Amino acid sequence: MPEPIDFYFDFSSPYGYVAAHLIEPLAQRHIRAVRWRPTLLGPAFQVSGNRPLGDQPLKGDYMRHDVPRLCRRYGIPFAWPEPFPIGTVAPARAVYWLWDKDPDEAVRYAKAVYRAYFAEGRNIGDAAVALQVAADEGLDAEALGQALQDPDLKARTKAAVEHAIKLGVFGSPFFLVDEEPFWGVDRLPLMDEWMARGGW
Repeated sequence: MPEPIDFYFDFSSPYGYVAAHLIEPLAQRHIRAVRWRPTLLGPAFQVSGNRPLGDQPLKGDYMRHDVPRLCRRYGIPFAWPEPFPIGTVAPARAVYWLWDKDPDEAVRYAKAVYRAYFAEGRNIGDAAVALQVAADEGLDAEALGQALQDPDLKARTKAAVEHAIKLGVFGSPFFLVDEEPFWGVDRLPLMDEWMARGGW
């Protein structure tokens, strides 16, 4: 069995939202699993010197045009949320906690969080909203709420973000395939070919 694809994403990333709809069918074509790894772009930007696309002249305007176009192309529900962008530490921690219990539940929750923000306009940066999404999915929101305050989970999430940066993750979505990095949802076709050909 080939190694899983590591999928790094920030819940405030609209391109990560698109990738969350496309990565698993691509992985299945190559008989690979996907490890969903939430990260936080803020610390990565401090290292790279970058800043959110929405704050950048010209690039921000392009993004606001491009993301709805991509979603129309792939039939993905989308509406610009307000506020945007937001801090997403609460749902990121939640995914790591759920992953230890049941990776399938973690993925289901991650998809629901993305949908809540980019299709339903709910502020998932608010821990109460992140917990409500869990409850809506039939998950144990009470236990999750207690876990979000656990210093060990906070430390684990911080360590995961720092490790991602050490691996070279600087944006969302970002993929590692057998340690080969691919940044951006537009790299999925290239990644598909890379796996099919065994690299080049």
